[in-house]
This record gives sequence, C-alpha cells and structure tokens, in this order.
Amino acid sequence: MALEFAATQEAIDTIGIREDLTDLIYMISPTETPFQMMCSRGTASERKHEWQMDRLSAHADNAFGEGHVIVNGDLEHIASTRLANHTQISVKAISQTGTLEVVNKAGRSSELSYQLAKKAKELKRDMEFGCVGQTTVANMASVAAADGGGIRRSAAVQAMSNDAFYQSGAALDGTHVNRGGGAGAEGGWDNTSGLFDAPTDGTQRALLESMLKGVIQGAWTNGGDPSVVHCGPFNKTVISEMTGSSTRFDRGEDKRLVAAIDVYVSDFGEHTIIPNRFQRDRDLFCFTPELWKICFLRPFRQFALAKTGDTEVRELLVEWTLQGGNQSGNGFIHDLLTS
Repeated sequence: MALEFAATQEAIDTIGIREDLTDLIYMISPTETPFQMMCSRGTASERKHEWQMDRLSAHADNAFGEGHVIVNGDLEHIASTRLANHTQISVKAISQTGTLEVVNKAGRSSELSYQLAKKAKELKRDMEFGCVGQTTVANMASVAAADGGGIRRSAAVQAMSNDAFYQSGAALDGTHVNRGGGAGAEGGWDNTSGLFDAPTDGTQRALLESMLKGVIQGAWTNGGDPSVVHCGPFNKTVISEMTGSSTRFDRGEDKRLVAAIDVYVSDFGEHTIIPNRFQRDRDLFCFTPELWKICFLRPFRQFALAKTGDTEVRELLVEWTLQGGNQSGNGFIHDLLTS
C-alpha cells in the first residue's frame, strides 16, 4: 500500500521560525586615542590648573681667576615661568525606559550597560579631538568661565606651540615651529589674560622632509627628545614616500614588504610615526612624551539623574585639562596640505 502525503510544508509558509540575528554587534568606529595613550596622567585640584617651566642659563665660557671676587656682572637669576590651563567638562548622557532593559535583546543582556560602555568610548574620542583635532581654531584657545557660569575650555596642543612668552634671554631654537605664510600666526601664552590664545591658520603647503628634519632638530637643540611623531592619515602616506633614513618592516617569512615608514631615523634619534584619526591632517606634531600630561579634576564617573516615571537617565562626566610642560622641546608643523 503506497503512503499518501499531504502537500509538503515549506519554511516560507511556517509561523514561529526565529529570525537569524547574530549575537555579535559590529562597531566600525575607531576608539584608539594615540595622544592620550602617550600622555601621563595627573591630578588637578582647581578649575584653573597651573604649572611652572624653567630653564638653565645659556652655556658659556666659564673661567675665573684664583681668589676671584663676585661682581654684579657675575650674578644671574632666571625666574621660572608660571602657566595655566582651565579644566573642561565633557559629558555624555543616555535615557531609556525600564521595559527596554528587561526585554530579550540580541548582542547584549543589559541595554543600560551597553550604552554606558559606548558613551565612555565616545567621551575618550571627544577628549582626543579636544586635545589635537579641533577644526575651529577659536576652540583651541583656553577659556575661563565668567562668574555665574559659562563654559570653560582646555587649550589644545596647537595653542601651545608658541614659546615666545619665555624666550627672553634664552638661546632657544625657534625652528621647532614651522608654519605656513599668509595670515598664519602663533597663538601661545598671554601674560595679560592668563590664557592660551588661539593660533591663526596660514597658507597650506606640501609636507617636505626638510620640514620634518628642521623641527626635530629645533626641538632637540632646545633640550627635547621628540621620539613620537603624530600626523593625520594623508601626511602619514607622505612620510612613507620620504627617501631619508627610515625603517620599514620587511616580513621575510611571508614574503611581504610593508611600504610604510613606521620609524623615521634622523640625526637626532628614532621617531615613531603614529597616524591619528582625530587630529587635523594639516598639523604634524613631534612630541617629547614626558612633556605632556592630562590632568583630571574629576575622573570618569557616572551619575544617575532624577528618575521620571519609567525612564532611567544616566550621565557620564569627566573634567580634565591639558598640561604642556615645555613647548620648545617639541616640534610643530602647521598648515600642511591634506590631499
């Protein structure tokens, strides 16, 4: 006796099949923050964070006779320079319902925890942008909020490249800064206002190896050790085309040559080249790492804000400022082409 079958059931006609949604959530947004990774950490105890810079007198022929007597011309006193930056408050916030927290979700069990982790990464990216990537030069200056509120702002690296405010009487090499012509001008410390002023962008030009060598030499002559070079993506490719002394990684075991300069070797040492997604491509920095510090008045923290009905509101906050220990020990190239 032959078996009889009803019409074959197909998946397309079946109710109750779970959707094919993976438990992995793919995030393409970059989270590396090279400048912050380079800096040491410090503590601020006030909204206005201050530090001092000093220098030795210029080296000179030093020979005195036996039984000499000190006269006024032999006396020298170089006062330290007092600088300040202001703490900046950076904030991220989320709001969600109680229902969203308890429903079954793909890729995370707690929506609140997942969103808080995302916001923490976003805060770090915003800080990196604030330190080296500000696209509006006015936002590179430090700002002290007036009485009754207002927004304080930490000065960015670009506002700290000018060292004219403490060059008096010093034999410093000004070639550690290279800026385009036209309206380009340094910002730097303003003794009258007690703030770092914003620079002015100048005429853009191509990055040349002579520029890189020049600012490295200037920073080294001033006493720095500019061992880390930060640049944008386009000018990283320009450096990779330079023909000077450099180190390329040759992976002989898999027969690959990585055609990119990762370590540039100058007459003054080795310099690690690090592209930074968050900085302006028109700026290149040759950093002496120990001269930079990020200081926290309030480290990263989370607050539960007032609950409204069935809604949870959380705020992530960090209050920080940038401390540039001694600008002359770093190299700065501004106003570069970006394509």
